[in-house]
Amino acid sequence: ATGALGAITVSHAVLDSMNLIFEESNRNWDKLQDLNTMERMLGTVRPTQKEYLGCLQGTVGDASVTVNGFLPARNMRQLPMAVTGTCDSLPRVIGSWHTHPYHADPENRALKSRELSPQDLATFAEGSDRVMIVVWDQDSLDAAVKAPDGTIIHPAKVEIR
Repeated sequence: ATGALGAITVSHAVLDSMNLIFEESNRNWDKLQDLNTMERMLGTVRPTQKEYLGCLQGTVGDASVTVNGFLPARNMRQLPMAVTGTCDSLPRVIGSWHTHPYHADPENRALKSRELSPQDLATFAEGSDRVMIVVWDQDSLDAAVKAPDGTIIHPAKVEIR
């Protein structure tokens, strides 16, 4: 893969699959109006949305990354505001992606986490992955790329092909 430093190319098929998982993760996000903030955050009363962690597959060039598939993380533990799992031992893994599900505010409006969080970026910086993507709405991604020298490029340019 060649291209601009930090560029990520994602296939239409991969984006379509991410969108389906995001939609499923957000089903009933607005059904929490009667719960208090702690109950919503813990997700123990009536969890209506859960994050998802996928292991990106593709190729890495000197300047760019191409994503042409993904697998679900092994030992995935999905929570309303977090997800854990591992991409270790999965073939051709170049990074990971996860969802940032909607949450309802006190007036039952959608709250959206539109970018990789500082914690997401810190975890990415410490690991060996070359790319990290978050899906925060249908067809809406935020991404980071790790350059060969370890520099984190965020936000990274994402092209859908």
